[in-house]
Amino acid sequence: QVQLVESGGGLVQPGGSLRLSCAASGNIFRISTMGWFRQAPGKERDLVAAITAGGDTNYADSVKSRFTISRDNAKNTVYLQMNSLKPEDTAVYYCNARITTWRSGDMDYWGKGAPVTVSS
Repeated sequence: QVQLVESGGGLVQPGGSLRLSCAASGNIFRISTMGWFRQAPGKERDLVAAITAGGDTNYADSVKSRFTISRDNAKNTVYLQMNSLKPEDTAVYYCNARITTWRSGDMDYWGKGAPVTVSS
C-alpha cells in the first residue's frame, strides 16, 4: 500500500552535517504529519522532529537548535537537515508518516531506518 524509503545516512565526524530524505509512495490520498524518530542501541525509539502538512514543526530539546525538518508535499518527501552532529546523535533514524490511503483511515507508516554514526 505505502512505502517509505529513507536515504542520506552514513558516517560523519562530530560537528559535521548530514541530510536525511524520506520519500513516501503508494496508494496515498493524504499525508498529514511526517517526522523522524531515532533509536540507539538499547534505547527506545524517540521522536526527533515532526512537521505537519501546514508546516508546523516540533523538535526534541536535544536537537532543536541543530536540526531542521522540512517537507516537499508535491514529492511526498520529508527531510532532516542535521548540523553540528554529536556522538550522542548516533542512532538509526526512522522516517514516519501519518497517511490516509484510499482503503483506510489515518495510519502510521515507517521506513526501514537510516543508520547515522557520528564518530571521529
